[in-house]
Amino acid sequence: MRFFERAERLDTPRRTLIVTDRIHHLLGAASEKSVVNKINRFELFTDGRAATIPLDSPDLVIERSSLIRALADEAQSHGAHIEFGRRFASLEGRRGGIEMAFARVGNQTKGPERERVHCSAVIAADGAQSSVARAAGWPGLTTAPLVQAIVKLPSGMPLDSARVWFIPDDTPYFYWLIPESSTTGALGLIGVDGRRTRRCLELFMEQRHFKALAFQGARIPVYERWIPIERKVDAGRVYLVGDAAAHVKVSTLGGVVTGFRGALAVSESILNGEPSRELRSLRRELDLHKLIRRSIHGFRQADYSRLVDWMNDRMRRSLSRFSRDEAARVLWHVCRSQPRLLLMGLRGLLTNPLEAAKSDDSSSEVTLWRPPVIQP
Repeated sequence: MRFFERAERLDTPRRTLIVTDRIHHLLGAASEKSVVNKINRFELFTDGRAATIPLDSPDLVIERSSLIRALADEAQSHGAHIEFGRRFASLEGRRGGIEMAFARVGNQTKGPERERVHCSAVIAADGAQSSVARAAGWPGLTTAPLVQAIVKLPSGMPLDSARVWFIPDDTPYFYWLIPESSTTGALGLIGVDGRRTRRCLELFMEQRHFKALAFQGARIPVYERWIPIERKVDAGRVYLVGDAAAHVKVSTLGGVVTGFRGALAVSESILNGEPSRELRSLRRELDLHKLIRRSIHGFRQADYSRLVDWMNDRMRRSLSRFSRDEAARVLWHVCRSQPRLLLMGLRGLLTNPLEAAKSDDSSSEVTLWRPPVIQP
């Protein structure tokens, strides 16, 4: 297996992420090497109200660049070859398979200007604006801007607590503060327009006396519908994984666990020669998160206030027991615990259709590492 990466080395920008412990079942030891903190509770805030949700299994705060290096080391230990300084240029069916062309960049310019590779299968893992996907005929994806700042933690904030603020006038999603060390944390939000999202974060920090030590950002794919992850090109096949396939939980726009589930499904499909059960399960999960997002996307401040007011002990226990990577269980048990949420959600589905971000504004972005193109 060969990995083609545009960068000249694995010197990727830092980015703090929070995931459920399901990542351990998918990645094993590689995920453990990137964990910088564990979260045992979430503190929710809206319009002067607050609620705390303890977690039966802690969430994990991981540092993305450490995870990438650990995965690269593991892949190489199993015989994979990572080739740096290769920019994807083209893809076409030829000679009973697929021919890919890569331009050499940086210090890799010696030799032919373009390197041509013939293969039977290609896995596009090059992000939400995947060049490989476009070359193979997939349409572009809708994205939303993520902006976060590394800040000093407030005095007295527990290291194992994450904070979430619902301020729908700023964003249909939420603000978060995730401790990554004993002194610093990642404070951020996802919005619709890049410039406005950055301004909202700066105003939020000013009002609460946070000072940015560094900024991080990206554009996150918005899951709007299931995308077929395989296309035939001549006698070869092209597969999409991760952000390139929009394998993102649109309820929170988190895509680490779902992205790796998609990668697992593709590997099973290639090895077994038939569709993976994991892929069907992933599709159900993503569709349920879309249902959740549609029901809450138009919530106003009063709706979030009701949500916190209605959080009884049974509802809190359900949220503690089941993670956001178990959408069906969360929906079933939470609605049993608080039936009024059903009517609230139905109202949202009927009156607030999801309008995903369409802005091409990228003012809040920083350059982020994108996983390489993989050729078995």
